Amino acid sequence: MFVLVEMTDTVRIPPWQFERKLNESIAEELNKKLANKVVYNVGLCICLYDITKLEDSYIFPGDGASHTKVHFRYVVFHPFLDEILIGEIKSCSQDGVHVSLGFFDDIVIPPESLQQPAKFDEAEQVWVWEYETEEGAHDLYMDIGEEIRFRVMDETFVDTSPTGPTSAEASTSNATEEVQKKEAPYTLMGSISEPGLGLLSWWTNN
Repeated sequence: MFVLVEMTDTVRIPPWQFERKLNESIAEELNKKLANKVVYNVGLCICLYDITKLEDSYIFPGDGASHTKVHFRYVVFHPFLDEILIGEIKSCSQDGVHVSLGFFDDIVIPPESLQQPAKFDEAEQVWVWEYETEEGAHDLYMDIGEEIRFRVMDETFVDTSPTGPTSAEASTSNATEEVQKKEAPYTLMGSISEPGLGLLSWWTNN
């Protein structure tokens, strides 16, 4: 679920931090820049693990700050495909079951990846597994707040880097709509369509 990723960056340290140890200042700046951010095709950055190398620091004309090229390792959330995770159901919609890990919410289990047969209850706004037994079908509800075990099947990265306006006549309302439509930078697709996966209560209470 968590991996160490080797990274390189040039860190700017302002003059008023020169009295501190360079490593401390650099660690703080790296965490400010990366913590809780998604790096494209890398994953969700959690925290700095260690600094492996500091190159020479430079002060450029017109800028009193130091600029140091840093080699470091960062803890990143990036589960591998087919990994089994346990999360909590955040919400349900026609698009599927939306799951949260507490620190990461962009997880979707689409309808075709649920235990089958499944149906969406419009009144309750939850998905239901119509569990077949010898006595007939039993409706097992996927209620919000329940713990759920799922398999990671796919991942999607979206480049959310800022782009300039498409035309000078773009109105404020259009810009607002674009912000609302903006996709999550990193999304996981899950599946519970096999024995042992799904709500923990399904398998522990029986």
